[in-house]
Amino acid sequence: MRLTPPRSGVLHLITDPRPRGAQVFAHELHRELRARGWNSRIAALAPQDDGTPPGGSAATAPLSGPAEAAPASVRDVAVLGPTRMHPRTLRALRRATAGAGVVVAHGSTTLPACTLALAFRRTPFVYVNIGDPRHWAARPDQRLRVGAMLHRAAMTASVSPTGRDLLVAHYRLPAGKVRAIPNGRRPEAYLRVDAASRAAARKELGIPDDAVVIAVVGALSREKRVGLAIEGFARHLVGITGAAATADPSDLRQRELPDAAPLLLVAGDGPERAELAALADRRAPGRVRFLGTVGDAAPVYRAADALLLTSASEGVPGVLVEAGLSGIPAAATDVGFVRDVVLDGRTGALAASGDPGAVAAAIGRAVAHRDAWGAAAYEHCTKAFAMEAVVGAWEDLLQSVMAEAPASS
Repeated sequence: MRLTPPRSGVLHLITDPRPRGAQVFAHELHRELRARGWNSRIAALAPQDDGTPPGGSAATAPLSGPAEAAPASVRDVAVLGPTRMHPRTLRALRRATAGAGVVVAHGSTTLPACTLALAFRRTPFVYVNIGDPRHWAARPDQRLRVGAMLHRAAMTASVSPTGRDLLVAHYRLPAGKVRAIPNGRRPEAYLRVDAASRAAARKELGIPDDAVVIAVVGALSREKRVGLAIEGFARHLVGITGAAATADPSDLRQRELPDAAPLLLVAGDGPERAELAALADRRAPGRVRFLGTVGDAAPVYRAADALLLTSASEGVPGVLVEAGLSGIPAAATDVGFVRDVVLDGRTGALAASGDPGAVAAAIGRAVAHRDAWGAAAYEHCTKAFAMEAVVGAWEDLLQSVMAEAPASS
């Protein structure tokens, strides 16, 4: 049973209009709430990333794929000021809350912005915690600062039950003020792969039908550790071609590799691209293809036998959910809340963080169990991350926050 939307509105606040996971999820939630009759608006603090840390985490380059491809309504949102924490920005945010029953602050610097701009105002805000608090507030001073801001929020929504428990434990938040609501995706937006759609995707990308294809989808930036993905892939490659994992890269150059030898597709762009291309040429010559930023990563998912994610820290990565909805298993480093999506030995394979040998082994396992694990990933992601249930949970949260907010004077 759906709730009756209140007359007062919801203002979604994002850091900037870049096509990243938090921003696009904000747009999707905004759109779904409007479809259910809510008065919903969306605004950005600044026109672009200005490098302002949200309390410990650094800004990253844009990703690619369906969750990160920028809809026009994300690119064209109202921008409040020149930089995220500029006084003009905060004043504009304060004015923008007029008529809003609640503000939803979608990650990063939206937390300090709302803490300052909404001080002594009756408008409550909900903070969406998208990452692992153990990573972005590791130092005691960071924890104190972030904790003080979180206590100002009317509610905090974590993308993971584990994240919810960590927020309660690390920041002594009342358990009733923290809820776990996953990042949602619309299953109908993703085509579950079959033999025909995989063949068509590979033809589109110029890949042999019988090749083993591993895909990386994401920003080519430091925290994504795509270099670890390349090194793990190289070790997987030399292992199945008969070379020792410690072999000199020239050994691969001298070998006659078949067209169907494993191929690593890298969809995304960022500051490390040149360095990563040089690494790929040294460690896996001719077997890594950089696609650059793609507007739609769906063909990349369908062409792949497995998705590879080797980040240093993550929340609940949208690319893992999207791959699962496409029927693709994953090999991923066991960081953050990756386990919410990758059930080791059921929907994919987990690897110890930072260990290229473990990454190589995880790739091998995921490829070997592609069909069974891909089917399980589809079932798991359809049940756990469907947008319909996610929006329902958000409606319940927003209604409760607005019901408890003090009446306007």
